[in-house]
Amino acid sequence: MSWSFNTALSLGRVSNLPTVWTNTVAGAVLAGVNPADWRLLPLLLAMTLAYTGGMFLNDAFDAAIDAAERPERPIPSGTVSVASVFAGGYMQLILAIVLVALITLDDGGGGLTGLFCGISLAGAIVLYNAWHKNNPLSPLLMGLCRMLVYITAAFSLTGSPSAMVFTGALVLLAYLIGLTYTAKQENLGRITNLWPLLLLAAPIVYGIACQRTAFTTPNVDEDSLLWPLIVFTLWLGFSLRYLYRRQPGDIPRAVGSMIAGISLIDAMFLASAGYPILALCAVACCLLAVLLQRWVAGT
Repeated sequence: MSWSFNTALSLGRVSNLPTVWTNTVAGAVLAGVNPADWRLLPLLLAMTLAYTGGMFLNDAFDAAIDAAERPERPIPSGTVSVASVFAGGYMQLILAIVLVALITLDDGGGGLTGLFCGISLAGAIVLYNAWHKNNPLSPLLMGLCRMLVYITAAFSLTGSPSAMVFTGALVLLAYLIGLTYTAKQENLGRITNLWPLLLLAAPIVYGIACQRTAFTTPNVDEDSLLWPLIVFTLWLGFSLRYLYRRQPGDIPRAVGSMIAGISLIDAMFLASAGYPILALCAVACCLLAVLLQRWVAGT
C-alpha cells in the first residue's frame, strides 16, 4: 500500500472544491464582510480542509460497501489502508478547526460563536459520513454540512453578520436536500415523491420573489440578481434532462452537474449583494468543477 498525489485527489474528490470556495466567499459577503479581507484566504483553506477531510472519511466509513459496489476506489483496491484514510480525514478536520479558531478568536472575528460554528461543521461532517447509509435523514445532514459552511464563514469573520446570510443558507439547504434525495431515486420514471424536485427549485423561487417589490429587502439588488437567476435556471434544466433521459452514465452526470450548480446559487447571492465580478467568478467556478470532474469523480 502506498499513497500518491492522485490517490489523495481521488479520496478528497477535489473536483467539487470550487463549489466550496464560492460557498465560503458567498457566506462572508452575505454576512457583510469585505471580500478583500485578507482573513478570507485562511478561511478558504479551512473550508477546503473540512471538505477534503470529510471526503476522506466518506471513503473510510464506506470501505465495506465500496468493496462490493466500487472496488476501484483507493481503499478496496488495496492502494491505501482504511486506518490511514481515517487518520488523514480526522487530521484535516482538526486543522480546519484550528484555522477557524485562529481567525475567529482574533480581533474583529466572531469569537466563540465562530469557533462553535466550525466545530459544529466538523461534527456534522462526521455524523453524515458515519450515518448516511439507509438513513432517511441523510439528505438533511448533507444540506446542513453545506449550510454550515455559510454560517461558519460568516461568524468566523464578524460577530454580527447580516440576516441575509441565514436566507442564503436556508436556500442552499433546500437545494442540497433536493439534490441528495433526487440522487437517491432509483427510477425517475416512476417517482413517488415530487417534493425533492421542488426543493431543487428553491433558488429559483427566491430569485423570482426578489424580482417582486413586495418581497425585496434593502439588502438585495433584485436587478443584479436577474442574470444569474436565468443562468441557474437553464443549468438546472440541463441537469434534470440527464435524469429523465436515463441513458448509461446519465445519473452521475446529472448529480455532478447539480453539484457544480451550487456555485451558480452563490453567484446569485454575490450579484444581489453588489459584487457582479465575484458572481462571474462563481460562474467560472461552476464550469471549473465540471471540467475537473472529467479527471476526478465528483461523487
